[in-house]
Amino acid sequence: MTSGQQGSQQRRGWARYLPIVVWGRAYDRGAAVNDLTAALIVTIMLIPQSLAYAMLAGLPPEAGLYASIVPILLYSVFGTSRSLAVGPVAVVSLMTAAAIGEVTRTIDVGYATAALTLAGLSGGILLAMGVLRLGFVANFLSHPVISGFITASGILIAVSQFKHIMGVEAEGHTLVALLASLWTHLDAVNSLTLAIGLAATAFLFWVRTGLRPVLIRAGLRPGAADFLAKAGPVLAVVATTLAVWQFDLDASGVNIVGAVPQSLPPLTWPDLSLDLIAALFVPAVLISIIGFVESISVAQTLATRKRQRIDPDQELIGLGAANIGASLTGGFPVTGGFSRSVVNFDAGAETPAAGAFTAAGLGIAALYLTPLIYFLPKATLAATIIVAVLSLVDFRTLRHSWAYSKRDFGAVAATMVLTLAFGVEIGVTSGVVLSILLFLYDTSRPHVAEVGQVAGSEHFRNILRHAVKTDPQVLTLRIDQSLYFANARFLEDYIYDRVVEDKGRRHVVLMCSAVNEIDLSALETLELINIRLKEIGIDLSLSEVKGPVMDRLKQSAFLDRLTGEVFLSQFEAFKALSGMDLDVDPEGNVGAIDRSMEGSTA
Repeated sequence: MTSGQQGSQQRRGWARYLPIVVWGRAYDRGAAVNDLTAALIVTIMLIPQSLAYAMLAGLPPEAGLYASIVPILLYSVFGTSRSLAVGPVAVVSLMTAAAIGEVTRTIDVGYATAALTLAGLSGGILLAMGVLRLGFVANFLSHPVISGFITASGILIAVSQFKHIMGVEAEGHTLVALLASLWTHLDAVNSLTLAIGLAATAFLFWVRTGLRPVLIRAGLRPGAADFLAKAGPVLAVVATTLAVWQFDLDASGVNIVGAVPQSLPPLTWPDLSLDLIAALFVPAVLISIIGFVESISVAQTLATRKRQRIDPDQELIGLGAANIGASLTGGFPVTGGFSRSVVNFDAGAETPAAGAFTAAGLGIAALYLTPLIYFLPKATLAATIIVAVLSLVDFRTLRHSWAYSKRDFGAVAATMVLTLAFGVEIGVTSGVVLSILLFLYDTSRPHVAEVGQVAGSEHFRNILRHAVKTDPQVLTLRIDQSLYFANARFLEDYIYDRVVEDKGRRHVVLMCSAVNEIDLSALETLELINIRLKEIGIDLSLSEVKGPVMDRLKQSAFLDRLTGEVFLSQFEAFKALSGMDLDVDPEGNVGAIDRSMEGSTA
């Protein structure tokens, strides 16, 4: 290999872990203009969101800004999505609050310090998964179960913000606890806070669909109308802040944000004590997986629209770096957000540099604009959260799963009920476990069909669905799944039950056209089936075995001990074992003329 080839290969290796090398080479003025425009819109949107999600996580408002600066910068270097906007999101913020609230009750550690440690752990887990190329782990979480968890989390988040809307003290991490706590504080509701909260909530709901048409009718261009519509939360922040300041409403009991430090993210260090790491490890794993699933779903959806490619393993590295950055700069766990990423995409973001520009805008806001939010009512931030998370609530999954699969409906409903009744940690854990159990259950009972020959062809189909011909001496079973330790016993029992019913059987043929793998446990089961069938005078044969599966079988003694044969096609197996005569019609179709064949229809 020449030195030039070595250098080219080394550059490709760097590009694997530093996607910025790829898009940075082609970066031009046009892309910069588009990225700056998108960054301006996303920055305006992120300022109230960041403050709100910090409040949801139980942290001071500035933590939301800090968690939206360095993490975005790091993702722009290591991430592969051109449109994903990384930062605090509702579900992860709720999970953070639940995890830290539990830990700080049993371990003597500061709340903010625990948040740093949780972000660092999550980042380390994501980074390790990326290096080990474990992006496929997300495939084990069924979409209906995750949808059920997110729906339940959205309800919990919305209800948890009612205390800020009402201006009362309430606590709890389950739906029952939250509602009970709110009920006991009804007599303490602050009417001014309630008015501000309800007005802000109603305005934000209206802004989503109503503001743009009004602005266009007023003569604004569609682009300007879109910009102002996306800035709706900022308008609510400005209006309610001015109202509190002008009428001195904080003196009447309206809770406000108060003083927020004017500074860039500080350098921080998580607490690496073993007790704290052990207590936060499981929540960190759950936050990492849920955050990754949410992020990769958004990134792949947006990338598909522009025919771009997302590397799940590199996404793990990008999100891992972002979370480690959050732990070192006063933040808390972050991931890719749906709403801000869609806004980033729609605003014309060309490259991850849009994220870097957004970080710069948030840095300016942290340095110079924080005094302006001193009188910002917490009820407005709560309204921002409620409007954002209610878009996550989707009960259609229940209806669709009920119509399509009662088993999936049970899993979705169980995940929702457990999340609402026992909190997000148990809810997401149950969702993960249910996803795996559903997979194991489905694959442990593979579909096995008895097949027969379709007259006039070489095709074999299920005897219960098609008019086919069968031979009473030959039992042909098509296995519609790979064979492994969890379903091998099911196949064994199925075959024994069938041959016991029919005393005239002389051959059993396993049609393996859908079998992609046979593991060692399944191989041992096949060897046992072969022996037991031989004892009762029945030969075992295989047909249509795929090449990779055949290669594995040749490495064992199974084929040498097989009482029957391995046939290239099921037609050849049927022809050889049934002993029927064949005829070919003028059009080339093969027909069975053996009068002993029996038809079976469903």
